[in-house]
Amino acid sequence: MSLEAALAWLGAQGPALEELLAALVRQNSFTENRPGVNAVVDRLAAELDGLGLAPERVPSERYGDHLAFAGPAAGSPVFLLGHTDTVFRPGQFDGFESDGRVARGPGVFDMKGGLAVMLFGLAAARRAGLLDRVAVRGLLVADEEVGSPESQPLTRARAAGAACALCFESGREGDLVVTARKGSAAVHAEASGVAAHAGNDWARGRNAVWALARFVDRVQGLSEPDRGTTVNVGLFEGGSTRNTVPARARCEVDLRFATAADGELLSRRVTAAAEEAAFAGTRIELFRASWRLPMARTAASAEVARVYGECQAASGLGSGEAPPAGGGSDACTTSAIGIPSIDGLGPRGAAYHTRDERIEVASLLPKAAALCRFLATRAG
Repeated sequence: MSLEAALAWLGAQGPALEELLAALVRQNSFTENRPGVNAVVDRLAAELDGLGLAPERVPSERYGDHLAFAGPAAGSPVFLLGHTDTVFRPGQFDGFESDGRVARGPGVFDMKGGLAVMLFGLAAARRAGLLDRVAVRGLLVADEEVGSPESQPLTRARAAGAACALCFESGREGDLVVTARKGSAAVHAEASGVAAHAGNDWARGRNAVWALARFVDRVQGLSEPDRGTTVNVGLFEGGSTRNTVPARARCEVDLRFATAADGELLSRRVTAAAEEAAFAGTRIELFRASWRLPMARTAASAEVARVYGECQAASGLGSGEAPPAGGGSDACTTSAIGIPSIDGLGPRGAAYHTRDERIEVASLLPKAAALCRFLATRAG
């Protein structure tokens, strides 16, 4: 089948694409919901198998299965990236709704819409005979929403030697392609002190909540937004009762940084803040739960973005480069090992990580067509 015929076929696949998307969104796949994530992986593996893309499940001890795939063609591959997990706990936000113009549901934008786009773009490419001529590999991970702590080594191993990496995270306004992202880290802080009765034995107590509060005040002050460095303490827990000096407290800290050097500097400053905040009888321990280097824009990645933008324009979409993104993704991992990486190739939408998460249905098929066209440019 010619490319034109394959794209014509794709243009009639709106109902089928939306059916797949609805099935993915209706299945809760919160990161810690391993059975739910694996149910999504089941469906995606079946779809990939039907395309001749040899799905391979990589079991996890903590998360759902990661899903690798590879086409039959040899050579330096185009590497496709995505994730199957979402941020929504079961019962927190459920279901799928579409009026033909806007579709809503948990993960519809981040990033099950992107997964559907990827699969239908690959389906069109298969019909055009491109998967027999263009090497394609990919990995869909199950822990992206918590920073890909387990899957980063797997991504590096599977992506090694790729010609470029394409990530189908949430699309940007105007269909702008993401060529740069901040680095990100999750740091857990645990404070310990000495429990005591707050009235009868107050002097013996050592208040872990107070120590951790001193730490929070210090790390929040480390933000330098003009430099691209921000700190956010998003979770704080501690104590047991009002009249007990608390012996334990914990918090989770989000770090964002524009360069690897800035990330290491910020890490040292957070460590210093913990040392300064602790006082006699208390201790604050830090645990680096995840660490993603920035996705750097390079001449090579800018060229990939330019070509992909032309494919988007030919599919009736916008083109151009987006401003650097504040959030991390698995494209940060491929970029860090020198692979020209672009991102934001999923459908247009808004309000990810909220109960108003939604996509523009009309952007789904054109986004899939852009992937098919891009693979055609690699066919020589």
